[in-house]
Amino acid sequence: MNVPPIAPGKLPLVGHAVPLIKDRLAFIQSLRTHGPIVRITVGPKSLTVVNSPELMHKMLTSQADEFTKGLLFEKLKLFGKDALPVAEGKPHLRRRRLMQPAFHRQQIAGYVNTMRETVQPYIAAWDGGTSLDLKTEMQLMTQGVVMSTMFSASPRRDPAYEILNSVDTVFRTAIKRALLPVSVLERLPTRRNRKADAAGTALRAAVADIIAEHRAHPDAYDDIVSLLLTARDESGETLPDDEILSEVVGLLAAGSETTAVVLAWLFHELGRNPDLERRLHEEVDSVLATGPLTADRIPQLVHTRRLVSETLRLYSPAWLVTRKAISDVSLGEFSLPAGTDVIWSAYALHRDPDLYPDPLRFDPDRWLPERPQPPKGAFIPFGSGKRMCMGDAFAWTEATLITALVASRWRLRPTPETVRPVGAITTHPSSLHMVPELRRHSIAGTAR
Repeated sequence: MNVPPIAPGKLPLVGHAVPLIKDRLAFIQSLRTHGPIVRITVGPKSLTVVNSPELMHKMLTSQADEFTKGLLFEKLKLFGKDALPVAEGKPHLRRRRLMQPAFHRQQIAGYVNTMRETVQPYIAAWDGGTSLDLKTEMQLMTQGVVMSTMFSASPRRDPAYEILNSVDTVFRTAIKRALLPVSVLERLPTRRNRKADAAGTALRAAVADIIAEHRAHPDAYDDIVSLLLTARDESGETLPDDEILSEVVGLLAAGSETTAVVLAWLFHELGRNPDLERRLHEEVDSVLATGPLTADRIPQLVHTRRLVSETLRLYSPAWLVTRKAISDVSLGEFSLPAGTDVIWSAYALHRDPDLYPDPLRFDPDRWLPERPQPPKGAFIPFGSGKRMCMGDAFAWTEATLITALVASRWRLRPTPETVRPVGAITTHPSSLHMVPELRRHSIAGTAR
């Protein structure tokens, strides 16, 4: 078996830290030219990068039991060590089985009316002609959707903004710690570490209030918090309060960030492509002409769905996902010793010219059924295998619905700023401000 080669450009002491700091996304993308698996170093830390879609698929499916979730997910335990997004082994399987019914497609169809009623006040509150920080607006909107559908809660804007800031702080801390060569720095009482701890505490306090309300009025709710409060473990005991708290915090954080950045990128591209925007408006106007957006109308938004698909491809939130080999592993022709830290990037995969013609072009029509589709394993915006994101169908529905509702009322015009992708916890825009312009022939009234 072969040892994966070291990628070119390694410097003494710092390894590949310079290009990784300078432009993470470009560096991760460049590694695809050096073979199916390569190694990079950041100071004393060694990372193995899987580039091959075939080997990624094996690692995530048939060989999934040979890996844990790895570095990034260890750092995300700031949200809670037992939450589903970071759980491993049997605890992960038990928790996934417990929560799966809440994300069944039929259940998600029942969320559509709540999603719509949650989103419309955000959209209606925009001031035509006044610039919006679009990423923040979309984060508040998707956070509101998660809280209303999953937790039956609807915080006012100021508390919602505080929750959002806490999530952002914890996410920024997690990605920095995952890439940090010396983990002992995490335990020092630095200002940054104190801020991360405070953010985690504030987030858990906000969620604790939601759980307390459910406990006080158990018959008033039928949602995922209720499900967790009444669940029993294998011994017949109810879940400990701390586990419930961690689970709700994890769902809130994961459910808000990814869809929000996808929507921000989608409207950024529409602002640069008037023809695609026109086609979106025509489709939305047609579908909503006879009434509000309901679950049975979502499948009619085929162009809208392709816009979401293409945004997930070109701006895949998953620019960095980690795994760790549990024991000595053979992956393809390569040997990975036990303890090997592995990373893979859906962002880099989805921009590979060998898999996607003209990959940097935003082209939703590449998803038309008559066009050649990417090979198996080449489009994995929500991962694959048993650890695939459980909320994928929820996210597809939410993104399609929000896109349609915004388009039914507004055009979003770009501002003269440079917008570039940044590799944070997700692939988010460096800065993205857009100006809402009320559509002259808006059918927002009938969309309600």
